[in-house]
Amino acid sequence: MRYSGIGGQAIMEGVMMRNGDNYAVAVRLPDKSVHVEVHKTKGMNATIQKIPLVRGVYTFFWSLVIGLQSLMESASYFEEEEGAKPAKELTEEETKRKERKEKAEMGGTLLLSFVLALGIFMALPYGLSTLIGRFIESKTLLAFIEGVLRVAIFVIYIAVISMTDDIKRTFMYHGAEHKCINCIESGLELTVENVRKSTRFHKRCGTSFLFIVLLISIFVFMFIRMDSHLLQLLMRLLLVPVIAGVSYEFIRLAGRSENPVVGLLSKPGLWMQKLTTKEPDDDMIQVGIASVEAVFDWKKFLAGDEEHCCIS
Repeated sequence: MRYSGIGGQAIMEGVMMRNGDNYAVAVRLPDKSVHVEVHKTKGMNATIQKIPLVRGVYTFFWSLVIGLQSLMESASYFEEEEGAKPAKELTEEETKRKERKEKAEMGGTLLLSFVLALGIFMALPYGLSTLIGRFIESKTLLAFIEGVLRVAIFVIYIAVISMTDDIKRTFMYHGAEHKCINCIESGLELTVENVRKSTRFHKRCGTSFLFIVLLISIFVFMFIRMDSHLLQLLMRLLLVPVIAGVSYEFIRLAGRSENPVVGLLSKPGLWMQKLTTKEPDDDMIQVGIASVEAVFDWKKFLAGDEEHCCIS
């Protein structure tokens, strides 16, 4: 298997695929047609993306930004606001006002998501562990219990949201995204039939990244020793970027390596993908293929053209 350099994300009724500085948003519209838009990322620093550990946090941040932009774009195709003008009928001033509003909404959503994530996956497990600490004296054991609680909350959260119909469909598109990438990296032509036969699990998945972050945090936080609960929590927050950087390097290695030890360490993240990916139908696979082909020449890649390999 060769590393293709492409990655993506499931969005509302569609798939976003990214290759280098370009990313494509492919959406299945209500009329059953597939709409594809190609965009170029702005503001990313190529030098920072080459610095080990630092690039993990930097890339994760930009993945969130691009992912949210793609999600908002896909959602816009299904808006049914009464009296709303089509984009092509907007004046230049109205277009600028709409863009400013969308940027403000995106910034607010990112901030809110960040605060909620810290509250649910950092503060809540720590708070629960301090309650348990009334009955356990060992700080090391308490830190381990806190980590286990953090993983359990994450798994339960994913399991609960996966029960909703909209999230189920999003996870099906997530499966289509993985299957398309796996199809190419297995050396197969990108056809519906070949994609259908490919696995929906992938080592470079964001789910695996987040799960690795949670696992590594268990062992890192076990070595933090402070009497103040506030300082304990603050140190955990400050160490998150470091843990994310290490986790990114592992995911990057796992995506390129066939080493059995690396494969074994990748298993927990792949197991989590049983929750966050579902088998897509052929319509969803077609959307995934359209997204890939908009930013990646898979035929040249399969032919061994190194210029189209390992782009990111």
